[in-house]
Amino acid sequence: MPDQTTLAAPPRRGVDVPFELDAAPEIPPTLHIVPWTDPVIDTLGHDPRSWYVEQFWLPIVGPTSTWLLRRIVGRFDAEPDGFDLDLDETARALGLGGREGRHSPFQRALNRCVSFKLARPHGPAALSVRRRIPPLTRQRLDRLPPALQKLHAEWSEAQQPTGLLEESRNRARRLALRLLEIGSDRQAIELQLVRWRVHPALAHDATQWALSLEPLPRIG
Repeated sequence: MPDQTTLAAPPRRGVDVPFELDAAPEIPPTLHIVPWTDPVIDTLGHDPRSWYVEQFWLPIVGPTSTWLLRRIVGRFDAEPDGFDLDLDETARALGLGGREGRHSPFQRALNRCVSFKLARPHGPAALSVRRRIPPLTRQRLDRLPPALQKLHAEWSEAQQPTGLLEESRNRARRLALRLLEIGSDRQAIELQLVRWRVHPALAHDATQWALSLEPLPRIG
């Protein structure tokens, strides 16, 4: 039976090999990262850089795993087929001081991504990572503080366009589109909408909607 913890000689890409990160004899200097293709979650899920993930997933997986996922998805924007991730460089960029140690903060962050099924083994020294994060299950939602559970309920309700809610959604989208036209980026649009007393869930929805449109000419 082959040794599943050996990190040399990765197999053909696309062939999943059982691999426990914390069972490896040593942490490899790099991991090959490829996108985890999932048609359902790729359609219904949330960008790791989104308001939803920051509000509701970060308390579940922790800030380090969240920022790691954000950096990886950012790399996918430029390298959609995959890339080699320098673990020491990435750990230092996240303020963790390096990758050394089987139980280092960076190693634990990697393991949490796998244990929460946000990443999975793709070979002895490779991971496939989700480009979008699924909505929270009821079990995970119950782990959130009561205030965040209430905010999640409000967000869920905001996804059902009826009556005054539909009017508020349309107004938020018009404002987001205007902000996009004058050159505001994703973060600036959401922040400004919240400053204008738009509910954070509606601000996020409006920003996503505006950014999903065809590229618009900048004004000014």
